[in-house]
Amino acid sequence: MSFGFYILLPLVLVMVAFALVFIFTLIRSIRIVPNKTALIVERLGKYYTTLEAGFHILFPFIDKVRYTQTLKEQAIDVPAQDCFTKDNVQVRIDGILYLQVFNPVHASYGIMDYRYATILLAQTTMRSVVGQLDLDETFEARDRMNAQVVKAVDEASDPWGVKVTRYEIQNIRVSNSIMDAMENQMKAEREKRAEIARSVGEMETVINLSRAAYEEAVNISVGEKERMINEAEGQAKEIVAVAQATAEGIKKIAESTLLQGGVHAAKLSVAEDWIASLSALQKNADIIMTADLSSIKDMTGKAATEMLNDETKLF
Repeated sequence: MSFGFYILLPLVLVMVAFALVFIFTLIRSIRIVPNKTALIVERLGKYYTTLEAGFHILFPFIDKVRYTQTLKEQAIDVPAQDCFTKDNVQVRIDGILYLQVFNPVHASYGIMDYRYATILLAQTTMRSVVGQLDLDETFEARDRMNAQVVKAVDEASDPWGVKVTRYEIQNIRVSNSIMDAMENQMKAEREKRAEIARSVGEMETVINLSRAAYEEAVNISVGEKERMINEAEGQAKEIVAVAQATAEGIKKIAESTLLQGGVHAAKLSVAEDWIASLSALQKNADIIMTADLSSIKDMTGKAATEMLNDETKLF
Protein backbone atom coordinates (compact mmCIF):
# COMPACT_ATOMS: atom_id res chain seq x y z
CA MET A 1 0.00 0.00 0.00
CA SER A 2 1.09 3.51 -0.75
CA PHE A 3 1.88 6.16 1.73
CA GLY A 4 -1.22 8.21 0.73
CA PHE A 5 -3.54 5.43 1.79
CA TYR A 6 -2.31 5.57 5.35
CA ILE A 7 -2.80 9.31 5.39
CA LEU A 8 -6.41 9.16 4.09
CA LEU A 9 -7.54 6.23 6.28
CA PRO A 10 -7.87 8.20 9.56
CA LEU A 11 -9.68 10.95 7.73
CA VAL A 12 -12.16 8.48 6.29
CA LEU A 13 -12.74 6.92 9.69
CA VAL A 14 -13.41 10.32 11.22
CA MET A 15 -15.88 11.17 8.49
CA VAL A 16 -17.65 7.85 8.94
CA ALA A 17 -17.84 8.47 12.68
CA PHE A 18 -19.29 11.91 12.13
CA ALA A 19 -21.79 10.46 9.69
CA LEU A 20 -22.88 7.83 12.19
CA VAL A 21 -23.25 10.44 14.94
CA PHE A 22 -25.26 12.67 12.65
CA ILE A 23 -27.53 9.83 11.64
CA PHE A 24 -27.99 8.80 15.26
CA THR A 25 -28.74 12.40 16.29
CA LEU A 26 -31.16 12.76 13.41
CA ILE A 27 -32.95 9.62 14.50
CA ARG A 28 -33.00 10.88 18.06
CA SER A 29 -34.57 14.13 16.92
CA ILE A 30 -37.66 12.22 15.84
CA ARG A 31 -39.92 11.84 18.87
CA ILE A 32 -43.23 10.01 19.15
CA VAL A 33 -44.92 11.13 22.39
CA PRO A 34 -47.45 8.68 23.91
CA ASN A 35 -50.81 9.75 25.27
CA LYS A 36 -50.97 11.43 28.73
CA THR A 37 -47.27 12.32 28.51
CA ALA A 38 -45.56 15.69 28.02
CA LEU A 39 -41.95 16.36 26.99
CA ILE A 40 -40.24 19.60 28.02
CA VAL A 41 -37.88 20.76 25.23
CA GLU A 42 -35.01 23.20 25.76
CA ARG A 43 -33.22 25.03 22.96
CA LEU A 44 -29.66 25.93 23.83
CA GLY A 45 -30.42 25.44 27.54
CA LYS A 46 -33.56 27.56 27.58
CA TYR A 47 -37.19 26.36 27.71
CA TYR A 48 -38.52 26.21 24.18
CA THR A 49 -41.73 24.19 23.94
CA THR A 50 -43.82 21.34 25.38
CA LEU A 51 -44.42 18.31 23.21
CA GLU A 52 -47.77 16.64 23.69
CA ALA A 53 -49.01 13.30 22.36
CA GLY A 54 -48.13 12.75 18.69
CA PHE A 55 -45.24 12.85 16.20
CA HIS A 56 -42.56 15.57 16.55
CA ILE A 57 -39.15 16.39 15.01
CA LEU A 58 -36.51 18.31 16.95
CA PHE A 59 -33.69 20.42 15.59
CA PRO A 60 -30.55 18.31 15.90
CA PHE A 61 -27.82 19.45 18.29
CA ILE A 62 -29.92 22.49 19.34
CA ASP A 63 -33.16 21.13 20.81
CA LYS A 64 -33.01 18.74 23.74
CA VAL A 65 -35.71 16.97 25.80
CA ARG A 66 -34.94 18.00 29.34
CA TYR A 67 -37.95 16.64 31.32
CA THR A 68 -40.59 13.99 30.80
CA GLN A 69 -43.79 14.46 32.79
CA THR A 70 -46.72 12.07 33.06
CA LEU A 71 -50.19 13.62 33.08
CA LYS A 72 -51.85 10.57 34.62
CA GLU A 73 -53.13 10.55 38.20
CA GLN A 74 -50.46 9.19 40.50
CA ALA A 75 -50.78 7.36 43.83
CA ILE A 76 -47.94 8.16 46.22
CA ASP A 77 -47.35 6.21 49.40
CA VAL A 78 -46.90 8.57 52.35
CA PRO A 79 -44.62 6.82 54.88
CA ALA A 80 -45.81 6.29 58.44
CA GLN A 81 -44.96 9.03 60.91
CA ASP A 82 -45.42 9.62 64.63
CA CYS A 83 -47.96 12.28 65.63
CA PHE A 84 -49.16 13.54 69.01
CA THR A 85 -52.83 14.15 69.65
CA LYS A 86 -54.32 17.01 71.61
CA ASP A 87 -54.33 14.86 74.77
CA ASN A 88 -50.62 13.98 74.28
CA VAL A 89 -51.05 10.44 72.97
CA GLN A 90 -48.58 9.22 70.35
CA VAL A 91 -50.10 7.68 67.24
CA ARG A 92 -48.48 6.40 64.06
CA ILE A 93 -50.26 7.29 60.80
CA ASP A 94 -49.60 6.46 57.15
CA GLY A 95 -51.63 7.10 54.02
CA ILE A 96 -51.93 7.34 50.25
CA LEU A 97 -51.79 10.66 48.37
CA TYR A 98 -53.35 11.02 44.92
CA LEU A 99 -52.16 13.83 42.62
CA GLN A 100 -52.03 14.80 38.97
CA VAL A 101 -49.80 17.14 36.96
CA PHE A 102 -51.87 19.76 35.11
CA ASN A 103 -48.98 22.08 34.14
CA PRO A 104 -45.85 20.14 33.09
CA VAL A 105 -43.78 23.31 32.75
CA HIS A 106 -44.39 24.36 36.36
CA ALA A 107 -43.87 20.78 37.52
CA SER A 108 -40.48 20.80 35.78
CA TYR A 109 -39.19 24.24 36.73
CA GLY A 110 -41.30 25.19 39.78
CA ILE A 111 -39.69 22.69 42.14
CA MET A 112 -36.90 20.15 42.13
CA ASP A 113 -39.06 17.07 42.93
CA TYR A 114 -42.80 17.66 43.33
CA ARG A 115 -43.47 14.08 44.49
CA TYR A 116 -41.04 14.33 47.39
CA ALA A 117 -42.28 17.83 48.21
CA THR A 118 -45.95 16.77 48.34
CA ILE A 119 -45.08 13.80 50.59
CA LEU A 120 -43.31 16.06 53.08
CA LEU A 121 -46.14 18.58 52.94
CA ALA A 122 -48.76 15.86 53.54
CA GLN A 123 -46.82 14.60 56.57
CA THR A 124 -46.45 18.04 58.16
CA THR A 125 -50.12 18.84 57.52
CA MET A 126 -51.21 15.53 59.06
CA ARG A 127 -49.16 16.23 62.19
CA SER A 128 -50.82 19.63 62.50
CA VAL A 129 -54.32 18.17 62.02
CA VAL A 130 -53.78 15.34 64.55
CA GLY A 131 -52.47 17.83 67.11
CA GLN A 132 -55.87 19.55 67.10
CA LEU A 133 -57.83 16.37 67.88
CA ASP A 134 -58.19 14.05 70.86
CA LEU A 135 -57.33 10.37 70.53
CA ASP A 136 -60.96 9.28 70.18
CA GLU A 137 -61.58 11.90 67.51
CA THR A 138 -58.70 10.68 65.37
CA PHE A 139 -60.52 7.37 64.86
CA GLU A 140 -63.89 9.01 64.22
CA ALA A 141 -62.88 11.99 62.04
CA ARG A 142 -60.92 10.31 59.25
CA ASP A 143 -62.92 11.99 56.50
CA ARG A 144 -62.41 15.41 58.04
CA MET A 145 -58.66 14.79 58.45
CA ASN A 146 -58.37 13.63 54.83
CA ALA A 147 -60.20 16.73 53.61
CA GLN A 148 -57.96 19.06 55.60
CA VAL A 149 -54.79 17.41 54.24
CA VAL A 150 -56.07 17.62 50.66
CA LYS A 151 -56.99 21.28 51.05
CA ALA A 152 -53.64 22.29 52.57
CA VAL A 153 -51.46 20.30 50.17
CA ASP A 154 -53.46 21.33 47.11
CA GLU A 155 -53.13 25.02 47.93
CA ALA A 156 -49.38 24.70 48.52
CA SER A 157 -48.75 22.61 45.38
CA ASP A 158 -50.68 24.86 43.01
CA PRO A 159 -47.51 26.85 41.99
CA TRP A 160 -45.88 23.54 41.13
CA GLY A 161 -48.52 22.71 38.51
CA VAL A 162 -49.80 19.80 40.60
CA LYS A 163 -53.42 19.09 41.59
CA VAL A 164 -53.96 16.98 44.73
CA THR A 165 -57.20 15.07 44.26
CA ARG A 166 -57.52 13.13 47.51
CA TYR A 167 -55.75 11.68 50.53
CA GLU A 168 -56.65 8.46 52.33
CA ILE A 169 -55.42 7.42 55.77
CA GLN A 170 -54.39 3.77 55.72
CA ASN A 171 -53.59 2.95 59.33
CA ILE A 172 -53.70 4.63 62.72
CA ARG A 173 -51.60 2.73 65.25
CA VAL A 174 -51.12 3.32 68.97
CA SER A 175 -48.97 1.64 71.60
CA ASN A 176 -50.05 -1.62 73.24
CA SER A 177 -50.75 0.07 76.59
CA ILE A 178 -53.03 2.63 74.95
CA MET A 179 -54.74 -0.13 72.99
CA ASP A 180 -55.40 -2.10 76.20
CA ALA A 181 -56.80 1.02 77.88
CA MET A 182 -59.06 1.68 74.88
CA GLU A 183 -60.30 -1.91 74.91
CA ASN A 184 -61.10 -1.67 78.63
CA GLN A 185 -62.89 1.61 78.04
CA MET A 186 -64.93 0.16 75.19
CA LYS A 187 -65.79 -2.88 77.32
CA ALA A 188 -66.96 -0.60 80.13
CA GLU A 189 -69.02 1.44 77.67
CA ARG A 190 -70.65 -1.69 76.26
CA GLU A 191 -71.49 -2.97 79.74
CA LYS A 192 -72.87 0.45 80.65
CA ARG A 193 -75.07 0.53 77.56
CA ALA A 194 -76.24 -3.02 78.25
CA GLU A 195 -77.11 -2.11 81.85
CA ILE A 196 -78.97 1.00 80.73
CA ALA A 197 -80.89 -1.00 78.13
CA ARG A 198 -81.76 -3.63 80.74
CA SER A 199 -82.97 -1.01 83.24
CA VAL A 200 -85.00 0.74 80.56
CA GLY A 201 -86.61 -2.58 79.67
CA GLU A 202 -87.46 -3.30 83.29
CA MET A 203 -88.85 0.22 83.72
CA GLU A 204 -91.04 -0.19 80.65
CA THR A 205 -92.23 -3.56 81.96
CA VAL A 206 -93.21 -2.06 85.32
CA ILE A 207 -94.94 0.85 83.58
CA ASN A 208 -96.86 -1.48 81.30
CA LEU A 209 -97.91 -3.71 84.22
CA SER A 210 -99.06 -0.74 86.30
CA ARG A 211 -100.90 0.70 83.32
CA ALA A 212 -102.58 -2.66 82.72
CA ALA A 213 -103.55 -2.91 86.41
CA TYR A 214 -104.91 0.65 86.32
CA GLU A 215 -106.96 -0.04 83.22
CA GLU A 216 -108.20 -3.30 84.72
CA ALA A 217 -109.27 -1.52 87.94
CA VAL A 218 -110.99 1.18 85.88
CA ASN A 219 -112.81 -1.42 83.82
CA ILE A 220 -113.85 -3.32 86.96
CA SER A 221 -115.09 -0.13 88.65
CA VAL A 222 -116.96 0.90 85.52
CA GLY A 223 -118.53 -2.55 85.30
CA GLU A 224 -119.45 -2.48 89.01
CA LYS A 225 -120.93 0.98 88.57
CA GLU A 226 -122.99 -0.17 85.61
CA ARG A 227 -124.15 -3.24 87.55
CA MET A 228 -125.20 -1.17 90.57
CA ILE A 229 -126.95 1.33 88.31
CA ASN A 230 -128.79 -1.48 86.56
CA GLU A 231 -129.75 -3.09 89.88
CA ALA A 232 -130.91 0.25 91.27
CA GLU A 233 -132.95 0.92 88.15
CA GLY A 234 -134.44 -2.58 88.39
CA GLN A 235 -135.33 -2.12 92.06
CA ALA A 236 -136.76 1.32 91.35
CA LYS A 237 -138.89 -0.09 88.54
CA GLU A 238 -139.96 -2.95 90.83
CA ILE A 239 -140.94 -0.53 93.61
CA VAL A 240 -142.80 1.62 91.14
CA ALA A 241 -144.57 -1.45 89.74
CA VAL A 242 -145.49 -2.69 93.25
CA ALA A 243 -146.64 0.77 94.23
CA GLN A 244 -148.71 1.06 91.08
CA ALA A 245 -150.20 -2.40 91.65
CA THR A 246 -150.93 -1.60 95.32
CA ALA A 247 -152.46 1.71 94.36
CA GLU A 248 -154.53 0.01 91.70
CA GLY A 249 -155.67 -2.62 94.21
CA ILE A 250 -156.54 -0.01 96.81
CA LYS A 251 -158.40 1.93 94.17
CA LYS A 252 -160.40 -1.13 93.19
CA ILE A 253 -161.09 -1.96 96.83
CA ALA A 254 -162.25 1.59 97.43
CA GLU A 255 -164.49 1.36 94.39
CA SER A 256 -165.87 -2.00 95.50
CA THR A 257 -166.80 -0.64 98.98
CA LEU A 258 -169.11 1.82 97.31
CA LEU A 259 -171.14 -1.04 95.89
CA GLN A 260 -173.85 -2.93 97.82
CA GLY A 261 -172.22 -5.37 100.25
CA GLY A 262 -168.79 -4.04 99.44
CA VAL A 263 -167.90 -3.21 103.02
CA HIS A 264 -168.82 -6.70 104.19
CA ALA A 265 -166.80 -8.23 101.37
CA ALA A 266 -163.76 -6.20 102.43
CA LYS A 267 -164.18 -7.33 106.01
CA LEU A 268 -164.47 -10.91 104.80
CA SER A 269 -161.20 -10.58 102.88
CA VAL A 270 -159.42 -9.10 105.89
CA ALA A 271 -160.78 -11.90 108.06
CA GLU A 272 -159.46 -14.49 105.62
CA ASP A 273 -156.02 -12.96 105.76
CA TRP A 274 -156.17 -12.80 109.54
CA ILE A 275 -157.23 -16.42 109.81
CA ALA A 276 -154.41 -17.48 107.52
CA SER A 277 -151.95 -15.57 109.66
CA LEU A 278 -153.27 -17.09 112.85
CA SER A 279 -153.08 -20.55 111.36
CA ALA A 280 -149.42 -19.96 110.63
CA LEU A 281 -148.86 -18.74 114.17
CA GLN A 282 -150.59 -21.78 115.56
CA LYS A 283 -147.99 -24.04 113.96
CA ASN A 284 -145.19 -22.26 115.86
CA ALA A 285 -145.70 -22.87 119.55
CA ASP A 286 -142.72 -20.70 120.55
CA ILE A 287 -144.36 -17.41 119.46
CA ILE A 288 -145.79 -15.41 122.44
CA MET A 289 -149.01 -13.45 121.78
CA THR A 290 -149.51 -10.22 123.71
CA ALA A 291 -153.19 -9.94 122.76
CA ASP A 292 -155.87 -10.93 125.28
CA LEU A 293 -156.64 -14.27 123.70
CA SER A 294 -157.49 -17.35 125.77
CA SER A 295 -157.09 -19.83 122.96
CA ILE A 296 -156.02 -19.64 119.34
CA LYS A 297 -158.66 -22.23 118.45
CA ASP A 298 -161.46 -20.12 119.96
CA MET A 299 -160.22 -17.07 118.06
CA THR A 300 -160.19 -19.05 114.89
CA GLY A 301 -163.71 -20.30 115.53
CA LYS A 302 -164.99 -16.80 116.14
CA ALA A 303 -163.40 -15.56 112.99
CA ALA A 304 -164.97 -18.35 111.02
CA THR A 305 -168.39 -17.60 112.53
CA GLU A 306 -167.98 -13.94 111.68
CA MET A 307 -167.09 -14.89 108.12
CA LEU A 308 -170.23 -17.01 107.80
CA ASN A 309 -172.42 -14.21 109.10
CA ASP A 310 -170.86 -11.79 106.60
CA GLU A 311 -171.44 -14.18 103.78
CA THR A 312 -175.11 -14.51 104.85
CA LYS A 313 -175.45 -10.73 104.80
CA LEU A 314 -173.99 -10.55 101.34
CA PHE A 315 -176.61 -12.86 99.97
